[in-house]
Amino acid sequence: MSTIAHQDREITGGVDTHKDTHTAAAIDSAGRPLGSEQFEANAEGYALLLAWLRSFGTLAELARGSMVKKREALVEALTGQFEDHHGHLLSVLLGTVDHFTQQLGELDRRISALLAEMTGPPGDDGKVRGHESALTVGSGRPARDMIGCLDAIPGVGATTAQIILAEIGLDMSRFPTPEHLVSWAKLCPRTIQSGAKNTTGPSGRGNPWLKGALGEAANAAARTDTFLGARYRRLVKRRGHAKALVAVARSILVIAWHLINDSDARYQDLGADWHQRHLNTARQTRDLVRQLQSLGHQVTLAPTAA
Repeated sequence: MSTIAHQDREITGGVDTHKDTHTAAAIDSAGRPLGSEQFEANAEGYALLLAWLRSFGTLAELARGSMVKKREALVEALTGQFEDHHGHLLSVLLGTVDHFTQQLGELDRRISALLAEMTGPPGDDGKVRGHESALTVGSGRPARDMIGCLDAIPGVGATTAQIILAEIGLDMSRFPTPEHLVSWAKLCPRTIQSGAKNTTGPSGRGNPWLKGALGEAANAAARTDTFLGARYRRLVKRRGHAKALVAVARSILVIAWHLINDSDARYQDLGADWHQRHLNTARQTRDLVRQLQSLGHQVTLAPTAA
């Protein structure tokens, strides 16, 4: 589309962002299209995009969302405030972003290379001592395969799986049971004993990198329609958001232990309705009757007709 520059008019610009390229378009105050162009998603491309938009005239708005209602104030704030000096500073900042992006890419490649060299230890006797189910130890699986297994857990992505393996390792013989791992990670309640008196306390700090990754995974899993999501929604009503997230994080770590420890294990979601399907109806009836009685009602139960 041809482009014609007019410096005495206000134009509206829009950008359709993508990973490698951005597509920009400009229209005038009457809504007539003035031009569209594609630019690379790097510092030089952003500078060219700005220069291209400004070639049509004064940039009136790039408002989105709630800022659309504040168009007049936005026009006043932008008019005459973005000069060549600001464009140069923006280019410097974008160059910094590109620099860090390049470093992140190098670190990703380094992590991938290290994972390719890592394998789980072969089991001496094929069993984890002290664990009832006698699962195999590591079984020499490549770390990449383990990441694929962990990635199947709701809320856990490739990056979180890498952090889990980096912090707990591939040899589960150091954690005879999932409870040992959960206790080491400080994702279980702490019992404080003083004589014959037992009280509970905070779980403790634990490994900050592992707990941080599991916390993010639990927060993501809580929004899913899965067993872990249903577990969070059941607990949050009576225990609160923080404790419900810790419980989900603990469940994720227990699942991770089984997946790493057993070469044949694969994650299979139980479903969001698992608790309903395995509900103790007698217990639920008793709890509901007790709630009604606490409100001052007299409850008489009678079975429904067949």
